[in-house]
Amino acid sequence: MTEELFLQDSYLKEFEARVVELSGRELVLDRTAFYPGGGGQPPDKGRAGVGPVRANVVDVRRAGGEIVHVLDDPIPETVRELRGELDWERRYAHMRYHTALHVLSGVIWQNFGAKVTGGRMRSGRARMDFSFPGEWTVEVVSEIERLTNEALAQERPVRIYELPREEALEDPDLIRTRVNLIPEHVRRVRIVEIEGIDAQADGGTHVANTREVGRLRITDHKSKGRQNKRVEFVLE
Repeated sequence: MTEELFLQDSYLKEFEARVVELSGRELVLDRTAFYPGGGGQPPDKGRAGVGPVRANVVDVRRAGGEIVHVLDDPIPETVRELRGELDWERRYAHMRYHTALHVLSGVIWQNFGAKVTGGRMRSGRARMDFSFPGEWTVEVVSEIERLTNEALAQERPVRIYELPREEALEDPDLIRTRVNLIPEHVRRVRIVEIEGIDAQADGGTHVANTREVGRLRITDHKSKGRQNKRVEFVLE
């Protein structure tokens, strides 16, 4: 099973690892800082190799308990240990957008009672869908933007910890974010908490404080049905 270094330290940019399996352009390591994607966050990219033997990591995915790194070119089967390097600009952008989505989720829930139904981030933009019970107007969207930026500017710490599954299931806020959909075999639930505004079961990467996110600007908003609404935004 691949040791998931990104869960321990989102700011880890480089690491050394042992090759567990190498098949063509697919590489499995005993440990990795490359995030394999999930929860609306895309997989990392970067480079892997040793000495003059180098390849670009163009995709990363889960396969059972392993994390598979897809390379643009195969590396020799004689390679037993190597160094991985993240495309840090891409990863850090995902961290900022991921934390922004959690703050946005908390703001919308606390102020409008709206539950998130989906989200997606890229390195330069993101969107969030939610079930909005009230009237959907330009004024409401502007207020969401204002409240979110106000929360971000308060420099709220982002805490990451684990809870026993039973304890997590008793927390109504975590139930709201569908912790009960986590597979039964997962006995300890990883929680990402943004102080005073949001707590969710989450396996992605985040910044350590909301001051790193910057300002959020909503670039588009639309109705996807009677209650389902969407906002799209960029960070500045």
